[in-house]
Amino acid sequence: MKNSKINFKELFQKYKHGLLFLYALIYFPWFSLIEKHVTWHFHIVHMPLDDIIPFCEYFIVPYLFWFPYVAIPLVYFFLTDKETFIKSCKFLFTGMTLFLIISTIYPNGAYLRPIVFPRENLFTNMVKNLYKMDTPTNLFPSIHVYNAIGTHISIHYSRKFKESVPFRAGSLIISILIILSTMFLKQHSAFDVITAIALSIVFWLIFYVKPISSQRKKRLNP
Repeated sequence: MKNSKINFKELFQKYKHGLLFLYALIYFPWFSLIEKHVTWHFHIVHMPLDDIIPFCEYFIVPYLFWFPYVAIPLVYFFLTDKETFIKSCKFLFTGMTLFLIISTIYPNGAYLRPIVFPRENLFTNMVKNLYKMDTPTNLFPSIHVYNAIGTHISIHYSRKFKESVPFRAGSLIISILIILSTMFLKQHSAFDVITAIALSIVFWLIFYVKPISSQRKKRLNP
């Protein structure tokens, strides 16, 4: 019994950074609340670029791939790279919280989805199911885009993948496809995408670039 207690204590000390996952207890109830209440009284988000981008059902594949693309690296870093995990959580959760605040005080949505699909196939059926599950509200800035960028940044800066150029390149391609999918599926306005990219640049500078610059200054001026 004594050994098991010691092991549990050691295990907790080793993985206590996993307490950051408790953020889900804040995010999901809050998101669920605004999803239920923001249904038709909202500010319409639209840009002329939205009318130029065609609907393409095949982008449902990278759109849905977003879920494992964000979740798997986060769990991997939790188990193997504490520093990257914490930094990734700071980046992701800060943007997600800001998104919740914006959606609460500025309810928003879009009328971009096609009324009639141009084709009937497996992929359009998948899009139909997506439309049923996900309302066209609370779009700005796009969390799909923001988290895809955040995941790629964490992979890019992780020591685990520093030497793996093909893996990092693959991650970049996946994140770009995910970003494009939000517009080609008419899930998001280009405005949602642009603001998500702008937001990710801001927090990239805060959570990644600034600490690296500070470390370099310390090395040069001990």
